[in-house]
Amino acid sequence: MKDIYNVIGLMSGTSLDGLDLAYCRFEFLAGKWTYKILSADTYEYSDDWRQRLSTLENATALDYARANAELGHYFGKCVRNFMAANALNAADVDFISSHGHTIFHQPEIGLTTQIADSNAISAVTGLPVVADFRTLDVALGGQGAPLVPIGDRLLFGDYNSCLNLGGIANISFTKNGKRVAFDISPCNMILNHLSGKMGKAYDKDGMLAKTGNCNEALLKVLNELEYYKMPYPKSLGKEWFVGKFRPCFEKSSCDVPDLLATATEHIAEQIAKVLNDNALMSVFVTGGGAFNTFLIHTLHQKTDCRVEVANKLIVNYKEAMIFAFLGVLRMRGEANCLSSVTGASNDNCGGIVSGLIKPMQTSD
Repeated sequence: MKDIYNVIGLMSGTSLDGLDLAYCRFEFLAGKWTYKILSADTYEYSDDWRQRLSTLENATALDYARANAELGHYFGKCVRNFMAANALNAADVDFISSHGHTIFHQPEIGLTTQIADSNAISAVTGLPVVADFRTLDVALGGQGAPLVPIGDRLLFGDYNSCLNLGGIANISFTKNGKRVAFDISPCNMILNHLSGKMGKAYDKDGMLAKTGNCNEALLKVLNELEYYKMPYPKSLGKEWFVGKFRPCFEKSSCDVPDLLATATEHIAEQIAKVLNDNALMSVFVTGGGAFNTFLIHTLHQKTDCRVEVANKLIVNYKEAMIFAFLGVLRMRGEANCLSSVTGASNDNCGGIVSGLIKPMQTSD
């Protein structure tokens, strides 16, 4: 079995910022994994793709199938361009590991779907592709999410807890000897949605939110949503955001800066509650929300937990890197999804391999 893997990880998140690509090297040495991001980039979605993906759950079956195939070809072209820009050839990459883009996530009815056909990615790049990491766990009765905690445990085990501020805020930490993790609340999904009402893709540094005032009535409504009373394992999907969370803001007469200020306060309160309730002493923060200085400042005020923001490369590309790592575990036939996190009947090794598998040489 190989001890060194060179993999391109692909991540497309709920915030629709674009496709993150990370070319990573993983080495298993003396019973421990090490990692290095050798190069990384983000390919922003066109307005057409952004609109298409944001409404696809309401499209026809034919439109859904076409989007799956066409997004796979698009991902493949992005990988090909990324490889050319970084002077990589096929011999430099063992395989591609793709999260895809989530359209439906309703584990309570046994459903999760991520599009971007892996066979199309393989056809365009000529490389094997590992994808579809979530469905096996859901079939085993789990949430199919979060998947990052196995990477947190094996690659970032020196940290007390790991917090990702992406479209959704999620956390992982060890409790009673087991890794646990769950989605805390919406994060950039709502902040970016509200910023869009002012013609901005996002609220840079949280400056718009900082000019607003928190609306206590709206904050109370948000904090009393049923999801926050549920025990983990639990996870959030776009359906809950659209059906339960976003309408709270749409019913409000507040202006956008006040809505942003209230959303920021809510996100920080929910995160701080998890940190404080679990007596966590330090948290390692990644994801686009880590750059939101107003959100981080607000969080600092609500907890004594030491909040450590990762360096820019890890903030931006940790998820793409960890999905590359999940692919490594899949190729090795090792568990890449933890039942203690998802609630599945057992740990499992998720992922489907598409395309011709390159011969893997054993390291010297």
